[in-house]
Amino acid sequence: MASKGPEGEHPSVTLFRQYLRIRTVHPEPDYGAVVAFLEERAHQLGLGCQKVEVAPGRVVTVLTWPGTNPRLSSLLLNSHTDVVPVFKEHWSHDPFEAFKDAEGYIYARGAQDMKCVSIQYLEAVRRLKVEGHHFPRTIHMTFVPDEEIGGHGGMELFVQRPEFQALRAGFALDEGLANPTDAFTVYYSERSIWWVRVTSTGKPGHASLFTEDTAAEKLHKVVSSILAFREKERQRLQSNPHLKLGAVTTVNLTKLEGGVAINVVPATLSASFDIRLAPDVDLKAFEEQLQSWCQAAGEGVTFEFVQKFTEPRVTSTDDSDPWWAAFSGVFKDMNLTLEPEIFPAATDSRYLRKTGAGQLGKGVFTPLS
Repeated sequence: MASKGPEGEHPSVTLFRQYLRIRTVHPEPDYGAVVAFLEERAHQLGLGCQKVEVAPGRVVTVLTWPGTNPRLSSLLLNSHTDVVPVFKEHWSHDPFEAFKDAEGYIYARGAQDMKCVSIQYLEAVRRLKVEGHHFPRTIHMTFVPDEEIGGHGGMELFVQRPEFQALRAGFALDEGLANPTDAFTVYYSERSIWWVRVTSTGKPGHASLFTEDTAAEKLHKVVSSILAFREKERQRLQSNPHLKLGAVTTVNLTKLEGGVAINVVPATLSASFDIRLAPDVDLKAFEEQLQSWCQAAGEGVTFEFVQKFTEPRVTSTDDSDPWWAAFSGVFKDMNLTLEPEIFPAATDSRYLRKTGAGQLGKGVFTPLS
């Protein structure tokens, strides 16, 4: 253990709080401060540091601990540096102060998602180096931007670049969810995100009349069909104690848009849905179902994709897989329980899996298969 600071706080906790104070909150994350913070960590730990600008102002920082056998594929420890916006008035402490109370609880945006994991990686490497360990495989720590807004300015671009190919990642760890029990959840796949906007057009008119064929009537039919499907999936989850959230498809109506005045029947209305499709869903058939619901509502009803991920991948959890065997074997040796699940949300793991590496994550099994 490293010596504690003057206030009795472990240096890794101090470092964690320092990281939390960097305002990487959307819509204007301070990514420059993060890169400087990570460069300093690389210098202190004696690690290589590479900065890859994948888009203007969007830099992926790679810290590297070289292995003794460069012919072997590497291990990749990934975390994202951005955090979602805050409603400060609902916080008991400033979300970017990293306040620590008398019991040791730290209050800050990003404390769980996922700056804690970044610090865990750094602290693990620090301890291993201090203890004199050397490993055959190279270990890379990647710190990426924009995960919270889809990864389109971060990991999605990074995996297409030669700098990523040069890492030769064979297996990766990324983020997941904490398990409230003594078990460790490991996520081996995740659901596909479809953000769908349904647009309905109809006859406009004055709101004092019974205008026929309105956009609202037709949109109502589509919304009812989609929400009926949602209820079916909800009941399927609740009726089967063996099912986890990631194994079913969730649907939520998240936006309603349209209209010009309260007393005017609008010509156009739209409804947006956040759909998370389970890995075993036939994506082509589901898209055809969306089309069928729109057609059944009447003429002038269409849908478009705001986001559509169509390449779900599943990481092997078979003992014959060398990566899984190595990972799960450690838990067996330590007499710890692993609970494999499908991740219910979305992470940068989906981009990593597409590359063919094996991937896990902070309580996440996401070997890139």
